[in-house]
Amino acid sequence: MTIRVFRNARIHTGDPVRPPAEALAADGEEITAVGTEAEVRAAAGTGAELVDLDGAAVIPGLYDAHIHTANYARERSQVDLRHARSLDEALAAIAAHAARLAPGAWLFGGRWNSNQWERPVQPDRHALDSVCPDRPAALPSVDGHTVWANSLALRMVGVDRTTPDPVGGQIVRDEHGEPTGILRESASYPLRDLMTAGELVDELRAAQEDLLALGLTSVHDIDGEDCRAAYLRLRDAGELKLRVHKAIPAEHLEAAVEEGRRTGEGDDWFRTGPVKLFSDGALGSHTCHMIEGFAGDEGNHGIAVTPYDELVKLVRTAAGAGIAVATHAIGDRANRLVVDAYEEAGLPPGLRFRIEHAQHVRREDITRMARLGIVASMQPVHCTSDMDLVSALLAGQDLASYAWRTMLNAGVPLAFGSDAPVEHPNPFAALHAAVTRTRPDGTPPGGWQPEQRLGVGEALRAHTLGSAYAAGEEGRKGLLTPGRLADLVAVDTDPFASDLDAIARTKVLATVVGGEIRWQRSP
Repeated sequence: MTIRVFRNARIHTGDPVRPPAEALAADGEEITAVGTEAEVRAAAGTGAELVDLDGAAVIPGLYDAHIHTANYARERSQVDLRHARSLDEALAAIAAHAARLAPGAWLFGGRWNSNQWERPVQPDRHALDSVCPDRPAALPSVDGHTVWANSLALRMVGVDRTTPDPVGGQIVRDEHGEPTGILRESASYPLRDLMTAGELVDELRAAQEDLLALGLTSVHDIDGEDCRAAYLRLRDAGELKLRVHKAIPAEHLEAAVEEGRRTGEGDDWFRTGPVKLFSDGALGSHTCHMIEGFAGDEGNHGIAVTPYDELVKLVRTAAGAGIAVATHAIGDRANRLVVDAYEEAGLPPGLRFRIEHAQHVRREDITRMARLGIVASMQPVHCTSDMDLVSALLAGQDLASYAWRTMLNAGVPLAFGSDAPVEHPNPFAALHAAVTRTRPDGTPPGGWQPEQRLGVGEALRAHTLGSAYAAGEEGRKGLLTPGRLADLVAVDTDPFASDLDAIARTKVLATVVGGEIRWQRSP
């Protein structure tokens, strides 16, 4: 194995009792020494390869605890409506993209956000038909919990006025009972199953370069079985450059149990993760499950995507097979039901149970999460993206929203991620949001609900060791100490010595995974 010494750097190990180091040695994939350059070079021996980091700051490899890498990879070549500020702008972008597609090809992509349009009214199939009449189109909203479909797409999946709403979903209808083209939660699943165009192995191979360039060395992927198969093919071909902790889709749980999968099985490059369940929807789609109704729509309490009894059954099935559980919950009612379900089913030792997002929670349920050891897997940029919507829709409710300070103080383990492609996967944007509670432009001054801000070290720990802990990998990842994996990032901005606003502008200079430079910025 090659012994390398990474030198001429200010290395933040992530261990609070260790001062910043000057050098780090890796023998193959593992760290063998950290300290002064003299100490590390003596430990590594005279034959070690020297890697000069040119005075860069170094931090542990960043770990995205919640990312949809297959969706991210696919959407790199699909229409992107995030920046549309009106229906007309969205339709113009769709028309331009459709013109570049082969005749009859499906049109996918989307990430539209009608909450930010000049007229915040959700679109319908007739508008989409006007620019896309001769090809099926299915476009998820920015939160991914609503799909906007045209008439041809609805016909192709058999949705019409006679189609009943599925459990945990809604087919939105006009005053005549006809589908409008808006499908919420489980009603959109038939269309989501079709959003798999392209060769995923090739798309993931390209997308991992994006993620490495952002300083990500590990991901907890939330996508489907096709994504698992593609990553295994990349690993077997020696082309996997970042580490993958792979979730199991809820619909594949029984098959995974029969196959004998268990959380944590695998190697340092690819491990089986938890089963991913859903308790509710999303705030932007008005489908997160709330105790109180939304302001201006008080009769709407959101959608329970998985009925409670079924949730408990799934948790018990997974736990009994040695599979951890990660459940999506955004509304306070959804979060309470997930905590109830975990407590009723029982949390077996050795498995980390998680709540994904944990966005709007009652304080008494945060206390219960801490007592039960439930991990809060959160995405800080959701806070800065949604703060205005929270203030409008959840006004006056007694909630702890994006409450990572309250969570941490109560003893709830924190793991940070991006939820890409819902948000951009840049972890430095997440760190900035966690420590400032402001958008990149500095608004609102002082931060939204600033009492929930974290310190730089706390935020970085949640995006490194916290994510590793959520996956049961804290003994291998998250700190730059001997015996752990040599996964590290050299950056141009020292997060501990710079202005907080500079964190969002951080550029990665080099990303090291397993002691090898896997990505490096061009001079």
